[in-house]
Amino acid sequence: QVQLVESGGGWVQAGGSLRLSCAASGSIFRINVMGWYRQAPGKQRESVATITSGGSSNYADSVKGRFTISRDNAKNTVYLQMINLKPEDTAVYYCSIKMPSASTYWGQGTQVTVSS
Repeated sequence: QVQLVESGGGWVQAGGSLRLSCAASGSIFRINVMGWYRQAPGKQRESVATITSGGSSNYADSVKGRFTISRDNAKNTVYLQMINLKPEDTAVYYCSIKMPSASTYWGQGTQVTVSS
């Protein structure tokens, strides 16, 4: 069993910052890819940022230059630093991990609300 626990969501005014954390625990030997996804009301879930075990990262165009993903492999934890937040960033943010077996696990989600 693998569990993902997210934290750091909340309410912030436009232009503000938040830092999300996601800690994975359980039967984990190695995590290939860790990532953050988000889903706004009435929209499909979309990829925000991903990072490989080697540290290579990818970002959605809408967050480039504002969001930074990082990970601590020793702690099986992934972070998402978000600055200059915009109302359109409002969504439920989910973390996800992909194992070498290709099994994928998801967190329960954390709400981020950005007011204008």
